[in-house]
Amino acid sequence: MAVALFENVLRMKPTGRRRVFVQTESGCVLGIDLDRTDNAHMVKRRLQIALNVPIEETLLTFGDTVLKNDLSAIRSDSPLLLTRNVMHRSSSTPCLSPTGAEMEQKDRSGPVEILGHSSCFVIIKQLVDEVVSGIRMGAEPVLISGGLGGAYYFKNVKGENVAIVKPTDEEPFAPNNPKGFVGKALGQPGLKRSVRVGETGFREVAAYLLDYDHFANVPPTALVKITHSVFNLNNKIQRKKKLFSKIASFQQFIEHDFDASDHGTSSFPVSAVHRIGILDIRIFNTDRHAGNLLVRKLKTDYGNRFGEVELIPIDHGLCLPENLEDPYFEWIHWPQASIPFSDDELEYIEKLDPYRDSEMLKTELPMIREACLRVLILCTIFLKEAALYGLCLAEIGEMMSREFKRGEEEPSELELLCMDAKRIIAEKEAEMTVLPSKVEAEESGFQFKIDYDYSTIDFTGRNPLSRLEEEEEENKDDVVSMDKCSLGGGSGEPKAGIGGYVAVNSSSGQRSANEPLGPGACFVRLGDMTEVQWGVFLECFEDLVVEALCKRKTVATGPRQRHRLGTSCRF
Repeated sequence: MAVALFENVLRMKPTGRRRVFVQTESGCVLGIDLDRTDNAHMVKRRLQIALNVPIEETLLTFGDTVLKNDLSAIRSDSPLLLTRNVMHRSSSTPCLSPTGAEMEQKDRSGPVEILGHSSCFVIIKQLVDEVVSGIRMGAEPVLISGGLGGAYYFKNVKGENVAIVKPTDEEPFAPNNPKGFVGKALGQPGLKRSVRVGETGFREVAAYLLDYDHFANVPPTALVKITHSVFNLNNKIQRKKKLFSKIASFQQFIEHDFDASDHGTSSFPVSAVHRIGILDIRIFNTDRHAGNLLVRKLKTDYGNRFGEVELIPIDHGLCLPENLEDPYFEWIHWPQASIPFSDDELEYIEKLDPYRDSEMLKTELPMIREACLRVLILCTIFLKEAALYGLCLAEIGEMMSREFKRGEEEPSELELLCMDAKRIIAEKEAEMTVLPSKVEAEESGFQFKIDYDYSTIDFTGRNPLSRLEEEEEENKDDVVSMDKCSLGGGSGEPKAGIGGYVAVNSSSGQRSANEPLGPGACFVRLGDMTEVQWGVFLECFEDLVVEALCKRKTVATGPRQRHRLGTSCRF
């Protein structure tokens, strides 16, 4: 997986040159220089020689877009994904990994390159310089033992932790996961079905970019191409190579005293809980547990300042899912979440512009999928309306969370509003279809009575309390064996865990995911609407939200304890 620019294979004209990084579904990263005249076919031809795979069996993608010819919209430093065409997938299809002596050549780039040019990356550039100096002075990175994915502490020349690096191909289920959680290619459903393997890294960056004015205290984060021998490679043949280059999230390491699971919540500042909660709601965080809330004691020259602490939110790789599912908000039953927002917090919420946020992310992270941006827009609108009507953080979180009854998940209040909005759109479209036929019948002298019971139509594509047949079929392919991964517990009792599966301690102490609880149901899909339908949907949604909040305001209700399945991915 060493990055090479192939002196004889991938050399391109210097005029109007852009640098992109092509990542294969097995995790390999190839750095390529593009000329302004190059197209997708020409790039795939060069990759064909390097990877020894037929050109007609591969797809070159950039986020939602399959690149068929024109590459003019691809900016410099963009990560592209090369995958095998589904029609050609078979056990005999070659692995998309580099072969040949060309891969022995040294990459002309530095050890760390930032993918992006945002002004927010000033701190990251300073950290990169420290890490590069540390690498050159022999400061060895260290694999972090906790968590399900590959994450590494990178150090400065003094041996101090400076950054946490998470390669995208070492995520849970990814091809090069160092902890045994393997079995999927990049781009397939991951820990959460609506977050694909290999795409958590840019979500980490998105959370940082959306944290305007460092409101929620998210550590500086960027996407990088980074080269080092410490990274894991599960391919035994290629493991002999010394340097591996990967696309990874690069986040500033924050010194802290413990995480929220090791400390009572009573000392947490109300404003800190509110600010993190506001961010979690905007980005629809599906995995905000106590382990990814760092706690740091505030100190003065005379020691700890009266026991005060500050919170630092990390691990945002499971935010901005492609579809609405059950979020996980650790703070939802904390007493701070039931305290009304302050004037400063309300002013911050009022100034949020979801459409501006969406355009910003398209510019800074052009690989982000449209469905993720729609989730951001929807949740920000919901937050703004709910705050305007006086709901507190806990009440908003409750409206977004599902309830678990009689062995099944029920749609949240937010999802029900979305389902109503989609139903209204479907009814309008049905009326538009029926009216022309009726007019034609009347003009021709014939008139037919149309009996159509709209109440029997499932406008969402499923029964809200049952699984989609297509999801059941997909689930058959998604069950991943993790027989080599030990839970480390000794109770022998099932634990709800990854993607809704039950991780069971067998008699041999091994972990298995062969007995699924069933993936989180998808009641609402936002990515299947056209731009016109999306615009109409938002209009209907806003009207329905206002109506629902008005009714809620007239009834004296407070946060209530719900029976929740608990879908945190923490182990």
